[in-house]
Amino acid sequence: MPKKENKIKTIFSLFFTFLKIGAFTFGGGYAMISILERDLVENKKWLTEDEMTTVIAIAESTPGPIAINSATYVGAKLGGFLGALLASTAVMLPSIIIIVLISLGIEKFSSNNYFKWAFMGIKAAVAALILNAALRFLSVFKDLKKPIYYIVFVASLALSLLSSFHVIKFDVVFIILLAAITGIIYGAIKRSTERKKQTLNIEKDESLTKNNDTNDETSILDHDINLTNNLAKLDDANSSSNKSNDGGNL
Repeated sequence: MPKKENKIKTIFSLFFTFLKIGAFTFGGGYAMISILERDLVENKKWLTEDEMTTVIAIAESTPGPIAINSATYVGAKLGGFLGALLASTAVMLPSIIIIVLISLGIEKFSSNNYFKWAFMGIKAAVAALILNAALRFLSVFKDLKKPIYYIVFVASLALSLLSSFHVIKFDVVFIILLAAITGIIYGAIKRSTERKKQTLNIEKDESLTKNNDTNDETSILDHDINLTNNLAKLDDANSSSNKSNDGGNL
């Protein structure tokens, strides 16, 4: 019973947490990243920094907004299907309500100077939130020791900047696909290299074992030969002694 109560409590907490995130985040998924990290990693401790990075990577590389994909992932992780459903609904609900209300009086809102000025300030705040999210992601690199992360990061940044300034025509989706393929190739090569090392180590150990066995067998054989020679010498000595005794008796 306590487990069931804890699960219900977690599901309600998921709903209200993502409802708050959806209600007070402007600027879309990228602006939401820093708020997601604050609530999910720092406050609730539902995810670690590494898990949060993985969630954002999955949310970005799958169809749909980052916010909804993140909510679905975290909801499913903590509360199963019901948790995913409620978290996803909660993060969408404020936007749906606000859009419906605005659409009912869009002409009145669009001509209202206060409305325009408010969103001018919101746009500046959104730019700051997106920059903050980017800086938080860059801080992850301090724990990544493998050069592949930096190679993919620099290549992706270069391609996205060239695309943004219309130097080349390159869709962001292909950057993600190329990054995924690069990661797969790197992982396959690394695993193959590790397997070869393990095979060489096993062969080396077997060779050492065989050499040790051979040395042991040689030592035993030498010991047997020495023992045989010593026994033969002893027999010869005994035989000579007996002959001397027989001569003396005569």
